[in-house]
Amino acid sequence: MSALVTVEDLHVSFGDVHAVRGIGFTVEPGECVAIVGESGSGKSVTARTLVGLAGPGAQVRAARLELAGRDARRHSERDWRTVRGGFAGLVLQDALGSLDPLRTVGAEIGEVLRVHRKRDTPERLLAEVHVPEPERRARQYPHQLSGGLRQRALIASAIAARPPLLIADEPTTALDVTVQAQILELLAERKSPETALLLISHDLAVVSRLADRVLVMKDGEIVESGPTRELLAGARHPYTKKLVAAATLTRRPPVVPREGVVLRAEGLSKAYGKQTVVEEVGLTIGRGEIVGLVGESGSGKTTVAQLLFGLAEPTAGTVTFEDQPWSNVRERKRRLLRRHLQLISQDPLASFDPRWTVRRVVAEALPPGESPLPLLERVGLDARILDRYPRQLSGGQRQRVAIARALAPRPSLIICDEPVSALDVSVQAQVLDLLADIREADGTALLFISHDLGVVHHLADRLLVMRGGRVVEQGPVDEVFARPAHDYTRALLAAVPTLEVSS
Repeated sequence: MSALVTVEDLHVSFGDVHAVRGIGFTVEPGECVAIVGESGSGKSVTARTLVGLAGPGAQVRAARLELAGRDARRHSERDWRTVRGGFAGLVLQDALGSLDPLRTVGAEIGEVLRVHRKRDTPERLLAEVHVPEPERRARQYPHQLSGGLRQRALIASAIAARPPLLIADEPTTALDVTVQAQILELLAERKSPETALLLISHDLAVVSRLADRVLVMKDGEIVESGPTRELLAGARHPYTKKLVAAATLTRRPPVVPREGVVLRAEGLSKAYGKQTVVEEVGLTIGRGEIVGLVGESGSGKTTVAQLLFGLAEPTAGTVTFEDQPWSNVRERKRRLLRRHLQLISQDPLASFDPRWTVRRVVAEALPPGESPLPLLERVGLDARILDRYPRQLSGGQRQRVAIARALAPRPSLIICDEPVSALDVSVQAQVLDLLADIREADGTALLFISHDLGVVHHLADRLLVMRGGRVVEQGPVDEVFARPAHDYTRALLAAVPTLEVSS
């Protein structure tokens, strides 16, 4: 059987920016090919080019670009519409931006079924990707779902027409480890003698578990490729070696705690109508302390973050920040302290004004006349992105801008909601070390919300585990990891993916 995808000497440019530089690869039926690399390396542009979505102003040329044996270099838009959904399902990194905000999730999936004349139901597809209560979720809009549930809904839409190729761009980025394991198993099932998977990921543990072959991209070029286990165990290129080394996070040495409490929440509950999403949550964050908060998508983690930040008011309970009442008070009374409490959200693109350049986004939080460049350099960016707009950045670049923006006012507490979920492993390690260094130097406390237990173990002093809106276990992070008391905590730890490099 011939290759599903054949690419030779592919170039993609945006004006003076040469995003993809002469790459070539194939995807055969029955295999999973993974493309890994840093944010901005050209991974996502490559994936989008295969379905005719390289982007406005993109100049695409190739010696060969064949999809199922057909030359796609001169495809019309009508041809590409046939490719999308019918030949290739596409799961993008940004689920909120990919789903139509004016339609329910069920309507979104139903359109794919109608267009491609498939006899199936949105509810069954949602159940297939492990969405709880699929009948209820099908009636909801994307903004009513947690990040993980949105990502699963997007996967359901991509597989609805049963295409022979599934292109998954960071498909597990927003998922907690237990659901991630389920989704990886689902993606693995998509491989058959007639179907294939092209996986775009920064998570080498995921890649090592799923991919048959790996292509390593840097600055628009493929610098190394080969069978997965051979490449990870015997990397030759310095950049590949750097990625493998960064994928294994080691526990940072403990820091002597500072005196005082920066934030305290007692009996915190939140209900929407008859549905209670947070119930009797209590937590204390000491000055300069890093507290990890983990749990499944929909467990209430992000709602807790919104209550602590003052974006929503609790149905019951209180929040105190810097010894001042913080919950159920007028915003006018919170305004003086607002700069001392910052938020790094899970979806950076939605948190930025799309009309503002990166320079303005970061400079807004700085004293007048102070340059944003030093902060951007601290999170691994440079002057070239200062005058770009958020939509012109990769997912990882946007996340780093969000972190720089949060650090600008020199806060006493930063609430971090999945702050490194969109970053490749090398930049992830840099950002985690940056956050830890800022804590040690400035005494900045962090509430670190994440589905990645490896990241939490690397960084946090204490850990809280949430399930169904309640805290089911908490304690010093080393103690919880070594001797988990709750069955759910043990299940989370068992599901953590590990990097498999043995040959």
